[in-house]
This record gives sequence, structure tokens and C-alpha cells, in this order.
Amino acid sequence: MQVEIKMDNAYTEPKLILMTASMTKEVQRILRKLSEDAPQIISGSRDEKIEVLNQEDLIRIYADAGKIYAVTEKGEYTLRLRLYELEERLDDRKFVRISNSEIINLRKVDHFDLSFTGTICVCLSNGTTTYASRRYVSKIKKILGI
Repeated sequence: MQVEIKMDNAYTEPKLILMTASMTKEVQRILRKLSEDAPQIISGSRDEKIEVLNQEDLIRIYADAGKIYAVTEKGEYTLRLRLYELEERLDDRKFVRISNSEIINLRKVDHFDLSFTGTICVCLSNGTTTYASRRYVSKIKKILGI
């Protein structure tokens, strides 16, 4: 991507023009970031307390029995948002959906085990092992550059 900045005293406020041949994911991500009014906060409850969770601390987010949970080094939190809402709030350069019921933080992955046929075993930094569903394998391989 090329970035060009022009300084001109004729403009009293910033003006942004984005030129592209087509609407790509990168363009959509830029537009989404530019249109955000407030920071995308994720809060979770544990022990009858609500805490603000830093995206950097999240290891995985998963659905189980109709509830959404976030796992950090501090423990497990219950979230009120749905997975698709969380996916929109999370940085797509750091987080990836690996199944219909789970999102992982790529920065918290210890290693990927590709020896399983048709799926990927994901070993996380906290010792948890999870699996990518077949539907998401090609997306994950693309992210990994394989």
C-alpha cells in the first residue's frame, strides 16, 4: 500500500481520499478503523466482578453451552458479546477464527501441528490444545504462508 501525505494551508481540517481498484479486506479494515469513534473495549465477568480485558492478554475465546468465554493468563471470563461481534472488535492481524465456536490469539500460539489429516492441532501458550475445523484450515494455512 502506498501512503501519501500533502500539507496544504487551504484545508482547515484533514481530508482523506482512498484510491483503490476494488473493495478488499484491507480497504474494509482501514475504513472500519477510521470510522471507529471509541476504542473497542471487551469486558468479561469473573467472581461477580466485571473487568476490562486487554486484547494482548487474550489467549482464546470460545463458545460452550450457549455462553462465550475468554481465556487469559489470569483465568477464564464470561463475555456478553457473541463471537461474530468479538471478531469485529478484535485486531484481525492478531486474532483468527479457527472454528464456528472459537477464536485464537496468534501471538499466544506455541505451535501448530499439521500431522492430523484434514485439520490443524493448535497448541497455545497456556498449555491448552484445540483444533481448527476443516472449514478454516485453508484460511489458517494462508495466514501462516503455507
